[in-house]
Amino acid sequence: MPTRKLSFTNLGKIFFPKTGFTKGDLVKYYVDVAPYILPHLRNRPMTLVRFPDGVTGERFYEKNVPHFAPEWIKTTDVARKSQPGMTRYIVINDASTLAWCANLAAIELHAFLHRAASLQRPTSVVFDLDPGEGANLLTCARVALHLKAILDPLDLTALPKVSGSKGLQLYVPLNTPVTYAATSLFAKAVAELLTQQFPRLVVSDMAKDLRKKKVFIDWSQNGTSKTTVAVYSVRGKRDAPYVSMPVTWQELTKALKGRSEKLLFFSPADALRRLAKRGDLFAPALTLKQSLPRRFTSGAEPALQAYREKRDFAVTREPPPKEGRAAARATTARFVIQKHDASHLHYDFRLERDGVLKSWAVPKGLSTEAGVKRAAFEVEDHPLDYMKFEGIIPEGQYGGGTVMVWDFGTYELLAGSRPGSDLKLRLHGKKLRGEWHLFRIRSEEKKPVWLIVKAQPSAKPVSARQEDRSVLSQRSMAGIARDRDAQWPAKKPRSSRR
Repeated sequence: MPTRKLSFTNLGKIFFPKTGFTKGDLVKYYVDVAPYILPHLRNRPMTLVRFPDGVTGERFYEKNVPHFAPEWIKTTDVARKSQPGMTRYIVINDASTLAWCANLAAIELHAFLHRAASLQRPTSVVFDLDPGEGANLLTCARVALHLKAILDPLDLTALPKVSGSKGLQLYVPLNTPVTYAATSLFAKAVAELLTQQFPRLVVSDMAKDLRKKKVFIDWSQNGTSKTTVAVYSVRGKRDAPYVSMPVTWQELTKALKGRSEKLLFFSPADALRRLAKRGDLFAPALTLKQSLPRRFTSGAEPALQAYREKRDFAVTREPPPKEGRAAARATTARFVIQKHDASHLHYDFRLERDGVLKSWAVPKGLSTEAGVKRAAFEVEDHPLDYMKFEGIIPEGQYGGGTVMVWDFGTYELLAGSRPGSDLKLRLHGKKLRGEWHLFRIRSEEKKPVWLIVKAQPSAKPVSARQEDRSVLSQRSMAGIARDRDAQWPAKKPRSSRR
């Protein structure tokens, strides 16, 4: 390896005021821990969380490698999910790069579940346990043990690690050919099962009003665009430094019995002593080969079970969930709005997320006038193929009536990446363009109720003519009803333009 000259600056700057831990201490820790952390970072795109003035100052996530990076820093380009272009991520494969990142005040290192050479192949499933108000790390430990009780009969070994903050992550090593669609479905199914078994302890929905005294299992971390704090990374969450550290199941049980959170927090010095004595407890994450149960990856997607149960696909021409494989993910996030004349006329708003279409029924449709709120009722997830469904749902079937593809396009997710959280979206449709916000509200309804509102400025109103025109076929609702066909898969309509 060629000699690399590194220059370090402001090594005496205090990063953690409670202990006097400095930038120089951070650099030294990462150099010392390099033999253990580097195998877990190798060839993975990395996001840096930088704290230029320590934990009392501002912090920011850095995905694109800085323009001033030396030529020997390795990088990898990854296509952006919701907009054109590439993000150039840093790859940390050696101690020099690790030290250089520490000198940038990158206290936290966040890794993808995939490697640069296989962007669609995660090497593990991760369950991210996040305590809500009134819960803590010990509550997370209790939930982790319940998770283990589900995974053990499936012959799946799980590796727990504390986050170095208030939560805990559970990794299920795979190291076998698998897709994010499969791992996401598996994680979601397990999280929902645990929520059903322990409703007073666990929640799989991000809505904060549901999380009090509970642990949120963030299954959505199993996505191509998601990162999790790397094992052996320092955290910048408190006024003293703690490390994201692997622990044993016995240690979690001991901490619970002793009601001692302190047993699950490790300073950088503690981490190095522990590694010298016990070695890398997380090493199996690199080599252990495991396969997910077939029923979770065969296409009988738990997320689409409600959709399947409501329909007789021998009668309706709506697209069934894919059999034998999980639905493919598009490189760009898409949305569709379908005008639906069923028992009452309404609009179905659907967003491509987590391999399905997240769906809301909006009785009055999305307003183009800024500040105007419209009620949106969350309904069951739909398969991705539903984006192009246009035609007739037979009478007597769920949602029987006429369906038009009223608008279609892509969207940018501006805020709300976690399940159940409020959403801020920028739509790039054929009819609707601009920013809309979706807020979940308290309601006595059985299904979750949201409000959707146009953000400033107002959008261009849809003309009366375009209001009754499909963007897929240019037909009117009456024309679709007369044709009595289905545009799934998309095909040329039989009627003339009306």
